Amino acid sequence: MSLLLGNQGLGHAGRPSTSANVKLQPRLRAIRARVQQTGRRVEHRVVFAQAAHDTAVTQPSTSSAAKGLPKSSVWEIDFCSRPLLDERGKKVWELLICDPERNFEYSEYFPNSKINSAELKRTIERILAQAGAERPEKARFFRSQMQTIITKALTDCQIKAVPSRRCFTVMSWINERLESVYKQDPRFSDKAQSLFQLDLGPPEALPDALRGEQWAFVQLPLGTLLQMLKRVDDAEIFGSGFTLGTVGLADLPADILIPGVVVFSRRALPLAAWTNGLEIAAVKADVARSCLILETGVNQRWKYGSWRPNEDSIGEAEGWEIAKQGVKGVHFLAVQPDPDSEELNGLWLLQDCEPPTI
Repeated sequence: MSLLLGNQGLGHAGRPSTSANVKLQPRLRAIRARVQQTGRRVEHRVVFAQAAHDTAVTQPSTSSAAKGLPKSSVWEIDFCSRPLLDERGKKVWELLICDPERNFEYSEYFPNSKINSAELKRTIERILAQAGAERPEKARFFRSQMQTIITKALTDCQIKAVPSRRCFTVMSWINERLESVYKQDPRFSDKAQSLFQLDLGPPEALPDALRGEQWAFVQLPLGTLLQMLKRVDDAEIFGSGFTLGTVGLADLPADILIPGVVVFSRRALPLAAWTNGLEIAAVKADVARSCLILETGVNQRWKYGSWRPNEDSIGEAEGWEIAKQGVKGVHFLAVQPDPDSEELNGLWLLQDCEPPTI
């Protein structure tokens, strides 16, 4: 299958075209898109398809609550202080665990005196001891400051600990609870600052194993993108997605254009395999550095592609970032053998979003 692009393409200076809305059609069509390789342009083939909308899930607001049983192979975990102070003026901590679809949710408050890996391990074991509970293969967490405690507790529970900003679901849940739970709690205090700070250093040079030969800014109707991600769910291609409803984006229309980056390589299959192990969080167009930045793990950043700085390339990069903002940071990365190929080897749905400030 060829990479799927929207039939509006990129307008002048990389900005979305103002032409009519996309009409989805289940057939191949040709479209032009810029490829960053010595200024050459090549044609891509496109396919359009319908996709269903996601649905949002509500969150219980009790001080210690659970919904459903753990059945997923992946968890997302957050264990950190909240903007709540107990009767001694000490910060109240909270453990949140969910699966990416929020079919399973668990929340529990902890006193300041019980923040250690042993307490966290006991809680996880209690959750897994429930009849019908299934142990996940791995659990993602995004707070590097809590890495020692979380990693030890998970390891002792035979769960792989994965530092990653691909915690889109639990991060959205925390932001939701700020308004619906924490600010409604009589213990809420603006003075209870979080320990969390995201420390992003300068981007590093990309390892050769992760380097493609060409790349292009592209756009794709959301419905088509969701259809393509089913191939990831079916393990037909490498990649990763997430449910839009769990991050508050279930109302995005199927025909809205989602910006993306496609990387072409003659070794597309091994490139997709290597890329799949990176825990990709986002791709950014860094105009100041004239390059793409690939953000992975918790705070890793890589120089992923470059362009010659001129009016057109700068405008195209800025337009791509503006397009991302218009869809709440949702974007994608794809790997394909070449612009005319019918194959697709990797697809990752991403969201450029700031971690919670609490």
